[in-house]
Amino acid sequence: MAKFKIVVSDPETGKSQIVELEGSRAAPLIGRKLGETVDGSIIGQSGNKTQITGGCDKDGFPMRPDIHGGVRANIILSGGVGFHPTHKGERRRKTVRGNVITEEITQINMKIIEKLQKKVEKPEKKEIIEKPLKEEETTEQAETMSSS
Repeated sequence: MAKFKIVVSDPETGKSQIVELEGSRAAPLIGRKLGETVDGSIIGQSGNKTQITGGCDKDGFPMRPDIHGGVRANIILSGGVGFHPTHKGERRRKTVRGNVITEEITQINMKIIEKLQKKVEKPEKKEIIEKPLKEEETTEQAETMSSS
């Protein structure tokens, strides 16, 4: 049984939320790759489209987009996901996970790329009706303007 903790981030607001999926609800994500676009209804956000951006497995090894398959691999890294060098030109052998989601993955990172646009009805513009001024008002306004 697959159990995923999904972190969904919204780039517009800068906020994220955690969704937990288990069993049959998690099954549609198995076999997907990093960078794929997924319908938001899988994670309970119908109408949104999300993109898989990363994740890690049960032992904390990060998923890396350039390793194909769902396997762990010991590779020499000079930077990027899984290794941040402290010295210029430093390389180190690190263990990372492939780019395919398997049952061994525990956390999946996603971001919203397309939101459901709600139809907002704008109120109709009201026409402004101008009333013609009476003769008394026009003479009073003319007198006040001339005296100023």
